[in-house]
Amino acid sequence: MRDPARILIADDSQDNRELLRARLEAHGYELLQAADGEEALAQAQQHLPDLILLDVMMPKLDGFEVCRRLKGNQKLPYIPIILVTAKSDSKDIVTGLDAGGDEYLTKPIDHASLVARVRSILRTKALHDQVQAQAAELADWNRTLEERVRSQLAQIEGMDRLKRFLAPQVAELVSRGDDRLLRSHRRDIVAVMCDLRGFTAFAETGEPEDVIALLQDYHQRVVPIVFRYEGTIERFLGDGVLVFFNDPFPCDDPAQRAVRMASDMRSAVREMAEAWRRRGQSIGFGVGIAQGYATIGQVGFEGRVEYSAVGTVMNLAARLSDEAADGQILLSPRVAAAVESIATLSPTRELVLKGISRPIQAFNLDAMRG
Repeated sequence: MRDPARILIADDSQDNRELLRARLEAHGYELLQAADGEEALAQAQQHLPDLILLDVMMPKLDGFEVCRRLKGNQKLPYIPIILVTAKSDSKDIVTGLDAGGDEYLTKPIDHASLVARVRSILRTKALHDQVQAQAAELADWNRTLEERVRSQLAQIEGMDRLKRFLAPQVAELVSRGDDRLLRSHRRDIVAVMCDLRGFTAFAETGEPEDVIALLQDYHQRVVPIVFRYEGTIERFLGDGVLVFFNDPFPCDDPAQRAVRMASDMRSAVREMAEAWRRRGQSIGFGVGIAQGYATIGQVGFEGRVEYSAVGTVMNLAARLSDEAADGQILLSPRVAAAVESIATLSPTRELVLKGISRPIQAFNLDAMRG
């Protein structure tokens, strides 16, 4: 409600209007006047007073009809109405209240009664406006909250979609719009290649449903281990999983993380292989781990993006994995040197690997110490 309050005096008698004006003006109210029902209706719709003192007996439209039309207009805010009339019959009072009147004064009007009624009605108007304002603020806050919830849900859904193709830490960077770490760059990483032994033969002879079930079982066991050690999944290659460490987020111990992860994977797949062996399927597991520099960045197109690493280190890890027997984890010399304090290792014979120009002295991860 505005301050000072705006009051519309509607009466066909100028003397009555002047009398009411004189009595109310002393209290600092802003006053408007109307001489008939139609003018009262027009003034109310145009100026939206905080209170109307409305005479009942007026030309063109009587006070009851003006009251009905104002109260029936849903576009208007709450405007309290005090009906003022010489009629004191109880039927007229009922008619006025039914028409929407909030108070009733009879002529001649007592000054003290007039001022008291006006103050009382204006307090009600102020409280009503306060409640309406608070309701509007609450509605606006709810709309804002709904928009924030929708935005967060969209981000979560977007993150879930990204996680289908990217490691969680990479997907989080993309979802935040921070792609600086995803731009092409060169970094020293530890690459891990692991795959199943006997899977190709199984895929050739097994039912497609069994092949898919095996892959799902395998991925459900090893992928959580990758995420636990904060590795970045470069790609899935059928039964092969290619992971690297030290990018996009650097870590102090990439080789040790990679070796611990591979050891946990070996234990997990050993349990899985035993379950499949009881079903008549012979499945094994081998891992190759290498360390070296690679060029890393986003590759693909708008509909499908992968975060890939390119370099000899990736090829070396894959070739060591190819060479590994069931249950064997083969390490390159740099990885072996970085983990000898936490693992028991044994050297292999020099390996001649496809795509690698010189023979490699690899090391077998026998066990983790402690």
